[in-house]
Amino acid sequence: MISTNQFKNGNHIEVEGTVFKIIEFQHVKPGKGGAFVRTKLRRTTDGNVIDRTFRAGEKFRPIHTEARKMQFLYADGTDAHFMDEESYEQIALPEETMAEPLKWVKPNETVDMLYIDGNPADIQLGASVELEVTHTEPGVRGDTASGGGNKPATLETGATVNVPLFVNIGDRIKVDTRSGSYMSRA
Repeated sequence: MISTNQFKNGNHIEVEGTVFKIIEFQHVKPGKGGAFVRTKLRRTTDGNVIDRTFRAGEKFRPIHTEARKMQFLYADGTDAHFMDEESYEQIALPEETMAEPLKWVKPNETVDMLYIDGNPADIQLGASVELEVTHTEPGVRGDTASGGGNKPATLETGATVNVPLFVNIGDRIKVDTRSGSYMSRA
């Protein structure tokens, strides 16, 4: 069993028969009354995020997780297709459950597929990815009053990110996968 004082961001727990990923948590010790833990949990089945509060010391069933190297083959509008790099077995997962991480993955790229209790559930991405800009309007000096400014840019995966005016088509940029924001040129 896993207790609330063993929570870590990224751990998986089972609450009332549903598997959740801990996004963030905070131990709270009020001056009066018992301590509790305030959490933000992401449901692994559909990606919905909920806020939940637990009493300190509450126990949960730990979830067996395993990461396997998979190659992202393609997305066809309904399913995202992956291939296990060891057994060459192909799996198809509903695209809407993988929509967020797939914004940062190119076809034929190797990803870490997270398996929860033996079932594929999520794609684990690094903190940042390097992608090429495929479309953006040219930035003109003097466009903004303050000298800075941003413009939308479409990346090779189809995701849209706000970038500084000096970024042009063909540039490789580094993007934060958690917030979806521009970090730097690659």
